[in-house]
Amino acid sequence: MKPSTDDKTTGKLHEVKGAIRQKAGEITKNPDLEADGRAEKNAGKVQNVVGKIEKAVGA
Repeated sequence: MKPSTDDKTTGKLHEVKGAIRQKAGEITKNPDLEADGRAEKNAGKVQNVVGKIEKAVGA
């Protein structure tokens, strides 16, 4: 698998996991879990964008 595809796939995975953790934190009123989920979701978005940029550049 190309590095760009790998980054996009991994980024999407982190976005989904982060969204689930964030929602679990909201439901259980656990601000730490919610913040961790939000951070993981944002990191996944960044990694997804990096994969798109790598694909555009041809890496």
